[in-house]
Amino acid sequence: MRRTSRIIRTRRSPDGSTRVPRTRGTARAAAAVAAGVLAVSLTACGGGDDDGGTDDKGGGAEDTGTTVTLPELDGESLQVAAVWTGAEQANFKKVLAEFEKRTGAKVTFVPAQDPIINFLGSKIAGGAPPDVALLPQPGAIKQAVDKKWAKPLGAEARAELAENYSRGWQDIGKVDGEQYGVYYKAANKSLIWYNTQVFENAGASEPKTWDELLTTAQTVYDSGVTPFSVGGADGWTLTDWFENVYLSQAGPEKYDRLARHEIKWTDPSVEEALTTLAEIWGRKDYVAGGARGALQTAFPESVTQTFTGGDQPKAAMVYEGDFVQVNIGETEAEVGTDAKVFPFPAVGDTAPVVSGGDAAVILKDSKAAQALVTFLASPDAAGVQAKLGGYLSPNRNVPNSAYPNEVQRKMAKALVDAGDDFRFDMSDQAPQVFGGTPGKGEWKALQDFLKNPRDVAGTQERLEADAAAAYGD
Repeated sequence: MRRTSRIIRTRRSPDGSTRVPRTRGTARAAAAVAAGVLAVSLTACGGGDDDGGTDDKGGGAEDTGTTVTLPELDGESLQVAAVWTGAEQANFKKVLAEFEKRTGAKVTFVPAQDPIINFLGSKIAGGAPPDVALLPQPGAIKQAVDKKWAKPLGAEARAELAENYSRGWQDIGKVDGEQYGVYYKAANKSLIWYNTQVFENAGASEPKTWDELLTTAQTVYDSGVTPFSVGGADGWTLTDWFENVYLSQAGPEKYDRLARHEIKWTDPSVEEALTTLAEIWGRKDYVAGGARGALQTAFPESVTQTFTGGDQPKAAMVYEGDFVQVNIGETEAEVGTDAKVFPFPAVGDTAPVVSGGDAAVILKDSKAAQALVTFLASPDAAGVQAKLGGYLSPNRNVPNSAYPNEVQRKMAKALVDAGDDFRFDMSDQAPQVFGGTPGKGEWKALQDFLKNPRDVAGTQERLEADAAAAYGD
């Protein structure tokens, strides 16, 4: 995911993706509630399983073990493609193993590369498309439909969606009113994780506003530790930084308009957001390795280098979504004790809440493919991965107790409680050539901006030129 954010959106954008409409008032209310839940409770909790039996259910469902009936598929084989790697891939394979156990089918995971649409295009051209693909952008779903690759979901999968998902999460998997995608994985992408030992040594506190974040960064810097780790080698992390600043500063209405390219990237609101970002990106001593080092740091390393090295890690904080926990799990740090989290601070009137997600889409229609997507829409599948950590589901009937620690339970509850009220990742709504392609469009422009944060006007001009070309304006 871009990772995949977690919150909100709707209406139809120029690329055909759907988004959930709402007013500034409801946006502020939702952001305040979600941020309040996180601020009050995320950082005070431990990382163990001692609360695993809590009655605090995210969607009100009890853990019954099996909630969906699947067909017998002995002798059937399937291929499932996704860009997931490392622990994220390993955990998803356990979900596929559960499907195999219940149906008798054989499922093979196919590692894909970004942009996944290009990867799938090469597979289809070669006559060997996977049966199901996990697509990380609504725009990618629209492209797959336009290219006549994607197949509509059958009655069983649609029934699972209606039972388990809010209308907003159903709608973003639709194209022209037809259901094509099941959002199996979601992300709260408005979180900053920090090394608690560094904060304690520095006497730093969790910030609630951007100005307080800058003060916290200076406090950490004065203690001898670089404040931020930035995974700039992966352009999607930089788009997420921008989206949080822009949503909080410019507001949800402008966020929606920029996502649809109804306003230009040369708009003063974009200038303001980039100038704000430069307050961190422009301080070489605030970013681990400086701009050059950040641009050579992939996302997983940006996390692990924050939580290794004792009280002298390469950085004290790393921004990204709830899925950071997967990478923290590759270190000796424990979530809730050694690694804690606070909501992305308010830059404007309210703290931002941005979500992302990955949707399962059928490329080769069959009884087995429909059964797999139906399974992925059920609490059964999500429950398998939830207990492994580093994962959130928008499925409201996954019991909150399925998540392995209180940090994760609170984030999952905030996501589900938001209902339809979430802002979806802006770059994921864009045509993939602009919002989701390495070395091009928004990813490249923001990498260049990280390298030279003084060039606000030039960055805006490049973003607008690339956006106009991608949207066909």
